[in-house]
Amino acid sequence: MSEIFDILISASFWAAVIRIASPLILATMGELICERAGVLNLGIEGIMVIGAFTGWIAVYQGMPLWGGVAVAMSAGMLFGLLHATLTVPFGLSQHVVGLGVTLLATSTSSFAYRLALPEVTSPPKIEPFQPLDLPVLSDLPFLGEVLFTQTAFTWFAFGVAVLVALVLFRTPLGLALRAAGENPSAVEAQGLSVTGLRMGAVIVGSGLMATGGAFLTLSAFSSFFFEMVNGRGWICVALVVFGAWRPGKAVLGAILFAAFDALQIRLQQTPLGADLPYQVFLMAPYVLSILALILMSRRAEVPAALMVPYNKGER
Repeated sequence: MSEIFDILISASFWAAVIRIASPLILATMGELICERAGVLNLGIEGIMVIGAFTGWIAVYQGMPLWGGVAVAMSAGMLFGLLHATLTVPFGLSQHVVGLGVTLLATSTSSFAYRLALPEVTSPPKIEPFQPLDLPVLSDLPFLGEVLFTQTAFTWFAFGVAVLVALVLFRTPLGLALRAAGENPSAVEAQGLSVTGLRMGAVIVGSGLMATGGAFLTLSAFSSFFFEMVNGRGWICVALVVFGAWRPGKAVLGAILFAAFDALQIRLQQTPLGADLPYQVFLMAPYVLSILALILMSRRAEVPAALMVPYNKGER
């Protein structure tokens, strides 16, 4: 127990938690926007993969880092457009389309990688985002290391979460988006397009999912490999439920999962790690997250029109 306590009070642990949570926050905000508008986007896993790949290959080909982020977001929005077109105006199954988008985006990344780098046996490295060195703030005890030595991409992730919360709950656009996921008939009665709102939400949300994937290659790591997303997309779907479809709670959920993940990595390096199979530590964050999801989601209010197709004029 003393080893766990020492880990939990260390600044390096909490700095790692913030870093691990950042891509989850971006992708979770994207999924939350989609679901608030009434569309379940199960293409998130593949969209994160395509975002990780396109952002990395763009920077590898000479674009600046923020240019790579923009390329990743554009790729995600393209797949979001495909998902939105099939599920919103055509009303196809959101489950089937989402899984199809995941498979298509993942296989597209694999094909493009082999096409662009046919002779490469190990992924080339790029120069990723570097930790910021903020005068005075970075030198603060504990908080300086935890908060003020992160990369600009991490600050961008938390800024996106704040922006999503403000738009959803403080603007007419946010009200319309939430109404599209709760009572689309009321949206139509106000002269607004449910189809346009839902498609826009899926496209923008998918762009944020891809940006979360790009974080992995442009900030967390310095190269691309196919297993790097490793189920994070599915975790983000669960985090939306954990957060009861509210941005603030979803961010806390992402930080909680990141804490579990960072803790298991460090526990493997303690005497406890020598006594237990490493698979126990690897599964611990997911088991604990499932338990937390069960406890928190019992009171969650699902958007009433989530996964319900809407055709203009129907009641």
